[in-house]
Amino acid sequence: MIVHLVSQNGRVLLRLDSMEAMLATQGRQPAANGAAPAKPLVGLPVGTAAPAFELPSINGDKVSLQTLRTAGKPILLIMSDPHCGPCNALLPEIARWERDHSAKLTIAVISRGDPDANRAKASERTLSHVLIQEDREVAKSYGTTGTPSGVLVTPDGKIADETASGAEAIRQLVIKATGSVPANANGNSPTAPKLSAGDTAPEIELPDLEGKTVRLSDYKDRETLLLFWNPGCGFCQRMLPEIQDWMTSRPSDAPELLVISRGQAEENRAQGIDAPILLDQGFETGRSFGATGTPNAVLIAAGGLVASPMVAGAPAVMTLARGGSTNGSNGSAPKNTARLG
Repeated sequence: MIVHLVSQNGRVLLRLDSMEAMLATQGRQPAANGAAPAKPLVGLPVGTAAPAFELPSINGDKVSLQTLRTAGKPILLIMSDPHCGPCNALLPEIARWERDHSAKLTIAVISRGDPDANRAKASERTLSHVLIQEDREVAKSYGTTGTPSGVLVTPDGKIADETASGAEAIRQLVIKATGSVPANANGNSPTAPKLSAGDTAPEIELPDLEGKTVRLSDYKDRETLLLFWNPGCGFCQRMLPEIQDWMTSRPSDAPELLVISRGQAEENRAQGIDAPILLDQGFETGRSFGATGTPNAVLIAAGGLVASPMVAGAPAVMTLARGGSTNGSNGSAPKNTARLG
């Protein structure tokens, strides 16, 4: 029995050695104190040299990492794909980052596939660098595994931060690189404007559920109700039947409905709202109008001027949709005001 126990213990130790070796090859060494293994490394380690590359742009010229470094600024490489929904939804934000942070950051979108398909996506926006890899050779060299992903490179050509996987992580990478003020956990910005009736409404430039760019100026000839929405928001789901009923029976002089929503295209399609839905993943458009959560709404008059206070909560939103007055001069609503989901 003793011999059998010793033999079995030996087999267990050999198996543990084998498992530790396998974890080591995957970058997941178990902690010495028995804690959970460290999170596997995604991308290249911080401080290592960024792999060199030279790729054709959608304009036909060759652009290299060295070319991007000549501006002497950090470089954000965004791995993308013309058939990736979250990538397409992020493109308007990328164009905005270029405009807002051109003095602090160089941005290059590294995509793949047909140059014409990429050119069509980029032509709707002003993007300085859209580069085409043959397959995923540059993405693989940087250790990224999906799209969209972001890699920040220092001006001297080293990996500056952990790889950002997904749109929200890329946004945080931009915040780190530029020092811009992030939104808080509720989606509010300390610098969010408070628009008043008669103010010119900020322009909107967002993709719809098919990836086509829609602008608020497309609606300048009609009164429009902007509804800030989130399919993951419980308050939105409770008012969904009211919105659907109103869309079915609304009078001819009712305002057009334009929904500005978070979430992905498929979950927004499932809402069954018979109106254009534009994707605002980072809620940046909502903050530019002073929205503090979902559901919020504001009325825009023909000509592009703000025609009402921003209102929050289902009763105030539906009152605004039906052309009535809101509760209070400041657009405040009943206590069921929702926060971002």
